Amino acid sequence: MKHAMLGPVLAVANQKGGVGKTTTSVNLAASLAALEKKVLLLDLDPQGNASSGLGVDKKDVKAGLYDVLVDEVPLQEAMLATGCDGLSLVPASMDLAGAEVELVSLARREFRLAQAFSAFQGERFDYVIIDCPPALNLLTINALTAADRVMITLQTEFYALEGLTQLLETIRRIKHALNPQLSMDGIVLTMVDRRNNLAVQVEKEVRDYFGAQVYEQVIPRNVRLSEAPSFGVPVLQHDIRSKGAQAYLAVARELIQRQASAMDDGGI
Repeated sequence: MKHAMLGPVLAVANQKGGVGKTTTSVNLAASLAALEKKVLLLDLDPQGNASSGLGVDKKDVKAGLYDVLVDEVPLQEAMLATGCDGLSLVPASMDLAGAEVELVSLARREFRLAQAFSAFQGERFDYVIIDCPPALNLLTINALTAADRVMITLQTEFYALEGLTQLLETIRRIKHALNPQLSMDGIVLTMVDRRNNLAVQVEKEVRDYFGAQVYEQVIPRNVRLSEAPSFGVPVLQHDIRSKGAQAYLAVARELIQRQASAMDDGGI
């Protein structure tokens, strides 16, 4: 763990869009907070869906991750409280889409987020979760350079494994060149419908290949999960009894267990 005041930093990543990455970032963060952990969520995706999923409109953001990365605004000045006790948010703003271009010319461009973490002065967080953009770009590289661990969300569909090799290779390269402490947290299977033979087959293939790196708990297809962002709340606040809410609580518990048993594991 590189940032004592920030606790373990978890990047939720996949360069494919529509695989439950933002849904996982928001609902995992909210579930950890519900389990009485102090959590900071960073919305590093220019689409800003993690921010809107917590009721924040990126048009109204005065200071967000763009300002932290490009203008070196202190992280604590960009933090917002959310409707979830124990969960704070550094939102995406309208400018974040331009950060990719502006970062190219900046010094130590891959380390801007890591530097913001190092300079952080505020109350300690138990977990930091970064919602990465659906691309292997400079924003994602900043996230992986600043993170301790990577969680990959994987949809159980025909093309699930396509691109995963590229993502794992990117993680290895960043570990080698930029962040030796980076390690794999695990793979969370999303949008799982076990009534579908293909989904069952893909899940088996992923578990056979990646073994214990795959979380035991899967995230089912669930209407309440899909509805919650339109209300600007995590699924726990939308319908705590839903299968989606209970699944993310289980993933949060599994994450806590994995963190406790693999603090110094280090391998990928």
